[in-house]
Amino acid sequence: MLEHRSRPLLPFDQFLIRVLRYAWWSFLLIFFCLAVGSAGYHFVNDLAWLDAMVNASMILTGMGPLSPLSGDAAKWFATFYSIFSGVAFPSIVALFLTPVVHRFLHKHHLKLADEK
Repeated sequence: MLEHRSRPLLPFDQFLIRVLRYAWWSFLLIFFCLAVGSAGYHFVNDLAWLDAMVNASMILTGMGPLSPLSGDAAKWFATFYSIFSGVAFPSIVALFLTPVVHRFLHKHHLKLADEK
């Protein structure tokens, strides 16, 4: 998966491939989360698909819904989708940033090893 700190730094072209792979998985997860939220708002709250997607994206990013909730089922869905989104979105951002942060830390550890 990711190279150990005792291994040399990954060449830049392979690093870019890793970044693209992590970005691909991140976008797939965001798409899945938006699909779940859009379907829920569409079927439970009787919103049009575009309005449902806007509500799902606003909840997923932590900004709050735009359309009012029409009934108890919609409120239950919004509650659980909000809790899910509160965990999912930061986790997806962390996944997206993993290769960059790992490379930074790996480079830092290599510098420390060279100084010793």
